[in-house]
Amino acid sequence: MLPHPADPAEVLRGAFLSALDAVSPARLLAPHLGGPRPEFILAVGKASVPMAHAALNAYAGVPTLVVTPHGTASASQDSASEAWSRVEVIAASHPVPDAGSVRAGRAALERLGSLRAGQRALVLLSGGGSALLCAPRGVTLAQKQALTGELLRCGADITEINTVRKHLSAVKGGGLALATRARVRTLVLSDVVGDPLDMIASGPTVPDPTTFADALAVLNRYGLAAPEARAYFLSGAPDTPETLPDSAATVIGGNRHLLEAAREALTAQGVPTLILGDTFTGEARALAEFHASVIRSVQEHGTPAPRPVALLSGGEATVTLGPDAGRGGRNLEFALALLTELGGTPAGLRGVHVLSAGSDGVDGSSDAAGAVLHPDSLDRARALGLDPRGYLRRHDTHPFFDALGDLLRTGPTGHNVGDVRAILIE
Repeated sequence: MLPHPADPAEVLRGAFLSALDAVSPARLLAPHLGGPRPEFILAVGKASVPMAHAALNAYAGVPTLVVTPHGTASASQDSASEAWSRVEVIAASHPVPDAGSVRAGRAALERLGSLRAGQRALVLLSGGGSALLCAPRGVTLAQKQALTGELLRCGADITEINTVRKHLSAVKGGGLALATRARVRTLVLSDVVGDPLDMIASGPTVPDPTTFADALAVLNRYGLAAPEARAYFLSGAPDTPETLPDSAATVIGGNRHLLEAAREALTAQGVPTLILGDTFTGEARALAEFHASVIRSVQEHGTPAPRPVALLSGGEATVTLGPDAGRGGRNLEFALALLTELGGTPAGLRGVHVLSAGSDGVDGSSDAAGAVLHPDSLDRARALGLDPRGYLRRHDTHPFFDALGDLLRTGPTGHNVGDVRAILIE
């Protein structure tokens, strides 16, 4: 049992929320603000609203453009302030761009392009920026929307998706920095495994090591037709910039920060905690198989740690969807796959509690951050006549956990530093 009476599921929820607070954009930005005052601030991504607020506290009155997902423009209680009323806010779509994304891309290029040599621009980036900031090159918006949808469904990872998106954009892959004479300083919250600056939000202000040939290789790998994109990649048009002398970027926070904050919160509750890693990628079902094997090892052999223990892992899984896929996301897929894996073992879910959630509060096409598994989850599902394997086969994970009442709903959090999987074994 736990060292003191407590609901293990609530311990996990509390640790998740505590970790989100510990890695809030304002906390992570604070040490990096100060110094020369910029002439312009651009904030793009799922954390753009709190990042912009933090920057404006340090640089009051600086002209600011904020690009944020629909429904999050007023996510901060300070968004009705007089200072915020002077900020230009453009709402756009994620994960597939829309007309708002194009308007945002055009505005960002124009605002940065109007700056003079010697002036300074501060760019605040967070995950989701690839879809929110869009300036189609070589294709139309409709063609880019269709291709983005295909890439999301076929199981391509974020690096592959952004490799294609960068080479069909005038703003990604260093295009934004290339459009200005100003000095550009970029502060980045990472949602990509390994924190590669050229992949987070598709690297609008950093040099791009990928090429048209790399983008074409992704299309070939997944058998995507995309005739307009292919024609553009082979057209001989100028590729993305390999160098940008007046642009510097720094990652100020990422998934490791989130996991370490969760470990601190769990340790404070008296739960021994082990971080398995923050670089997990691949299919959600494969990750569930791996985590099930680790759980069994703890249950049967006390390795890699004896009970009680909490196991944490991060990174970002993928889900390959069929044409008739239901509603869900990678964290819900992981949770349901783990439930089916453990359900077939002698120990099963006995004494096992699991939380799998995205730090942004939105998992795929669901309205939840993820889900929580309890020792009796499988029994309750059977009592309701729910077939876990059937829901998993259809990738229809949201209705399954909704019926159980085990969805984890936070709403958009203003964060985007990857996922957290927390497994507490009593």
